Amino acid sequence: MGEVIAAIALGVGAGMLAGLFGVGGGILFVPTLTLILGLTQVEAEATSLLAIIPVALVGSWRNHTRGTVRWRDAALIGLFSIGTGIAGAAIANAAADRGLRIAFAGLLVLTAGQLIWRCRRRPSMEGRPEL
Repeated sequence: MGEVIAAIALGVGAGMLAGLFGVGGGILFVPTLTLILGLTQVEAEATSLLAIIPVALVGSWRNHTRGTVRWRDAALIGLFSIGTGIAGAAIANAAADRGLRIAFAGLLVLTAGQLIWRCRRRPSMEGRPEL
């Protein structure tokens, strides 16, 4: 029971931080699942991907009700996601856990660099009217 409560608390915290910083939740979920809950890299990545399904469904529905979904593009992305998801799972299952951790660490470094780059390039909001 304690592990379930910890997982829920970690999910809520990581979700809030991901929304605050504008990054995908997996960037925070995967390290949290491996370091705190002790999952393997493959288990953590699979869990993170499964957890995004309800979020994607709710987000898609809300955007659909606002008329902001381009369904042709969404279908195309969805079709390509099937193939790349299968390929990614095959690579993850074939690779050593240590190799996956190193690759994911590299992704984290690239993401951090992107966040820094975006912050430096963002023009000042001073003097602009509030929406």
